[in-house]
Order: sequence, then structure tokens, then C-alpha cells
Amino acid sequence: MVRHSRLGRGLSATLIAALMVPGLIGTARAAEPVPQRVCDFDWREGTWHVKQLIRCAAFRWDSPGTPRRAIAVARCESGLRPDAYNRNGYAGLFQQATRYWAQRADRWGQPDRSIFNGRANVIVSVRMAAALGSWSAWAGCG
Repeated sequence: MVRHSRLGRGLSATLIAALMVPGLIGTARAAEPVPQRVCDFDWREGTWHVKQLIRCAAFRWDSPGTPRRAIAVARCESGLRPDAYNRNGYAGLFQQATRYWAQRADRWGQPDRSIFNGRANVIVSVRMAAALGSWSAWAGCG
């Protein structure tokens, strides 16, 4: 069952444009898929595991700020719930835009993963924030 997030705010139009237009941030080609053993915490086991996953990804991809900052953004966006959904078209831990998810997942090494896959949502979001150099694109939470 999908829950509606009262906290999800989604990403700004600037971020969407920056991550979709070739050359604005890195290359437009897809990243190599992230091996399963990297940050392999079972996010389905609960909040502690979700936080461990976020910490791992934040360290691995040099997330802006501290890992605590990344956790704070996810808490603000979804209440740390991988199944969070906002009727405006945002979903998952970091409230990714559903209409851009397939391209982002492919670009950031999580091809064919669901937006509700906690690990995929974390990896894509942390890598996007690292490429931008801040969490400011997560409106109101960054």
C-alpha cells in the first residue's frame, strides 16, 4: 500500500533541467550500475537500516554536508518512509519526481529499479546532490 506523504516537496525546475540536459552536470551518459554489495543495507527492515543506507551512500559519493544532512533531507521529504507518495507526482525516501525517475535511475546507476526501492532512491538522490554540490534543490528540505 502506498502512503501519501504530507512532507514531500519534490525537486525544483532548476534541478530537473540541470540533471536532464547533457553537459550541465557531468556527462549525459548513464553511469555504470552500482554493484549490489555497495551500501547493501536492507532498507525494508526499518528506519535504522534506512539511516545506515543513507550514511553509507553519503560517505561513498561525498554527499554535500554530513551524512546527517542527507538523513535530515530524507526525514523532511518522506519521514524516512521508502513508500511515501505525494499526489503531485513525487515518491520514495527523497520524493523523486515520478515522471523523471526512469531517466534518473538509469543515469545514476540504478536502471530498472522502482522509485520505491529505498536503496535505489537513496543512491540516485545522493549522487544527484553530490553532482549539484548541495541539497538546496530539495525545496524546503535542503
